[in-house]
Amino acid sequence: MEAGEILARAQRRHIQLPERGVEVALLDWGGDGPPALLHHANGFCKGLWGLVAEGLWDDYRVLAMDARGHGDTRFLPGREWDGQPFGWDAFAEDVVAVGDALCRELAVPALALAVGHSFGGTSVLGAAARRPELFERIVLLDPVTPPPPELAGPERVEHVESMAERARKRRADWPSREEAREWWAERDFFATWQPGALDLYVQDGLRRRGDGQVELKCSPEVEAAVFSGSELDLRTQAERATPPCLWLWAEQGDFPLEFHQTLAALMPAARFETIAAGHLIPMERPDLVVEAIRRFAAGGQPEAPLVGAAEGS
Repeated sequence: MEAGEILARAQRRHIQLPERGVEVALLDWGGDGPPALLHHANGFCKGLWGLVAEGLWDDYRVLAMDARGHGDTRFLPGREWDGQPFGWDAFAEDVVAVGDALCRELAVPALALAVGHSFGGTSVLGAAARRPELFERIVLLDPVTPPPPELAGPERVEHVESMAERARKRRADWPSREEAREWWAERDFFATWQPGALDLYVQDGLRRRGDGQVELKCSPEVEAAVFSGSELDLRTQAERATPPCLWLWAEQGDFPLEFHQTLAALMPAARFETIAAGHLIPMERPDLVVEAIRRFAAGGQPEAPLVGAAEGS
């Protein structure tokens, strides 16, 4: 199915969260199955889940959300972003609020599945730590794993500042969607993406401005602010996240295997697997993501938590 058809199948809708100061945008692919909520990586958008959603919508009511500051999610009047770093706890609390709203709407006690990629995976982990009863299962796709604050030395600070600075320099506008796609297709960053994923990004990740040009829905300034707000106590969150979890580590990604294994081992019910892809897994190998989720859903309770994994840096 082409990207346009995938997006056209979904209902575009919003959930108002006045207590959170945002109106969260969703793509709702419908279906009679139990609800599955998908959360994207920093700087991206809900539409990039389209290729994964296509593989799941026969089994789930698939919904993908835009994080605050991203995509079509809007701040409510008087609650606009003030330019400060986005604390990652806020993103986890948004996932909880969206999950609560969907459970009330669909009259279910819990979401059958929550899937998060990169910082979205970290947000899903934080949500499951806060409200484990809200999720029957969670899947974390190469989640970002910042060290605890007490171990965040000068190298960590320099690394975060470097990522934020690169984000600020990211190109944000083009004369047209076609020219944006051509420009992205020539960048090494997108070389491993499925063509359909790039098409989804062009269609859902850009908005048309009053002057006729198109621009990123997630501005470089917001992406940088998210990187700058990434101080978390992931150890405690991992220990408190009790839903059965599938933790997928990207073999061609940038994160230390040992540190991911260590965090997964702290979870009461986690299965740890590696996946043959780079960090941008849903855009590179959506087929492997779907296969892994299906195995996980069909496999009963996950294996015992990992033990004895050495801590990485």
